[in-house]
Amino acid sequence: MNAAPGPDHFRAAAAFVLMLRQAGLSDRRVLNAMEQVPRVPFLDEGHFALADEDVALPIAMGQSVLRPTLIAAMLDALDVAPHHRVLQIGTGSGYTAAILGRLAKEVVTVERWRTLADQAHLRLRSLGYDMVETIFGDGFDGFAQRAPYDRILLTCAVSDPPPHLLAQLAPDGVMVVPLTAGVVVRTGKADSHASRNAFAVAQVDPAVHGVARRL
Repeated sequence: MNAAPGPDHFRAAAAFVLMLRQAGLSDRRVLNAMEQVPRVPFLDEGHFALADEDVALPIAMGQSVLRPTLIAAMLDALDVAPHHRVLQIGTGSGYTAAILGRLAKEVVTVERWRTLADQAHLRLRSLGYDMVETIFGDGFDGFAQRAPYDRILLTCAVSDPPPHLLAQLAPDGVMVVPLTAGVVVRTGKADSHASRNAFAVAQVDPAVHGVARRL
């Protein structure tokens, strides 16, 4: 049986939330969700000591977990409601999908690396995130079987929001996507270039077409 959380745990959690607040996050639901989903279970053991730091951290297959303040800003812009169905592209370790699972009714997350998809599925199930469905596939294709989605979040960068994903968005839905130009934008199904709202500056690993079947 695991020991109950001690003072160090609560001090670290408080410091983590303070870091998010200082970065400008004020949405209480997002703050609570991120406080309730520690990064440690989603990291390699060698990076446990950096779990509460505001840094991106490497995972398998040369991928990474985004820094917490960037995830927080993206989730704030996404504005997820408890009844929403959310599509996430770029599962990675499953960390962001787990936070989305605290915010939404249903989450579908797509990962192009089979190893990461399998590991994330097992990890999320073991932690009780049964509302998250992990799909091995090409993120550019999304997952039309569960469309339309109220919200779509990309955690990998693209030159422009992919049409296949916009087509799976509900008419009044919202997509948050990092662009290879170095900004993160909030857009919708009918939004033009001019109406996109850039709300963060960030360099995010680029999305790659296709799937990596052998790994």
